Amino acid sequence: MKRLALMLCLILSLAPAALAVEPRERLADPALEARARALSQELRCLVCQNESIDDSGADLAHDLRVLLRERIAAGDSDSQALHFIVARYGDFVLLKPPVEPATYVLWFGPAAVLAAGALGAVLYLRRRPRQLAEPVPLSEGERQRLAQLVAEDER
Repeated sequence: MKRLALMLCLILSLAPAALAVEPRERLADPALEARARALSQELRCLVCQNESIDDSGADLAHDLRVLLRERIAAGDSDSQALHFIVARYGDFVLLKPPVEPATYVLWFGPAAVLAAGALGAVLYLRRRPRQLAEPVPLSEGERQRLAQLVAEDER
């Protein structure tokens, strides 16, 4: 039973990769295909956003893989092919975009959101009323008022 579960996990973990690059996309020249696969690992799937176009099964990722292979087959260098795609889709298409003012949000946005959340938590914890160690006993006036309210409620 354990072997079956292990095999099933292995098969399921390999399933997304099997769906990504389709045989009809591949270039006939193994050297060009290797370049295309390496460059595909640097480009983000704009649908999935956390996967490279090489790993994604999305239609847009397929289109980007085909476009990249067309550029490589046309004789573009690696940098020319990447520049062509970045010119069309922006720096967001790169899994590791350059650190420049236009991409500061991509690089520093998550850390800023985390820092703002931590600051908010600290401020909340400081401003909330602290619980007293021992309850304060009721004064005589409060006891009388409580007894009056209980008596009214019992009527």
